[in-house]
Amino acid sequence: MLVGYVRVSTSDDRQNTDLQRDALRSAGVDDRNIHEDRASDARDDRPGLKAAVEYLRSGDILVVWKLDRLGRSLSHLINIVTDLRTRGIGFRSLTESIDTTTAMGEFIFHVFGALAQYERSLIRERVNAGLEAAKRRGRHGGRPRKLDQEKVEAAQALMATGLTISGTARSVGVPRSTLVDSLKRVRVDG
Repeated sequence: MLVGYVRVSTSDDRQNTDLQRDALRSAGVDDRNIHEDRASDARDDRPGLKAAVEYLRSGDILVVWKLDRLGRSLSHLINIVTDLRTRGIGFRSLTESIDTTTAMGEFIFHVFGALAQYERSLIRERVNAGLEAAKRRGRHGGRPRKLDQEKVEAAQALMATGLTISGTARSVGVPRSTLVDSLKRVRVDG
């Protein structure tokens, strides 16, 4: 069975799904099997897409007019189609002529997957290079510490007098878990 999915970016009445629906009908998708969303692709909560994916069964094919109607990024698109494939469901994009139920369509989709992996690797390399450059300049990433060295030493002094960890945490004005983490860090770093 062919199941369609259409999406426009806003709920504005000037944007409609007619073009997408016409293309899906021409491809053989029954009107009753077309699911719709009126939401930005950046939103995670797309009830129409969720309904379409839940409706699909092994052997079915999810059909979209264009790739950008389905996924908000290449990696998001790859994740959706990979999930479909593991369930035995095909995917077809009409504009790009991608059909994962054919050998050529599967090949093209694998190329997309490789490109997405390459993109993730490049991003990881840039982030790591930026962190290393910052470290060489004496800057460290992450959130500022709740307890500076002075407060950690004050907490250690309070605990040396027999005050519990919970009591010490209240005294220095931090949650118990923050105090425990800070004390562990002092033991490791010190």
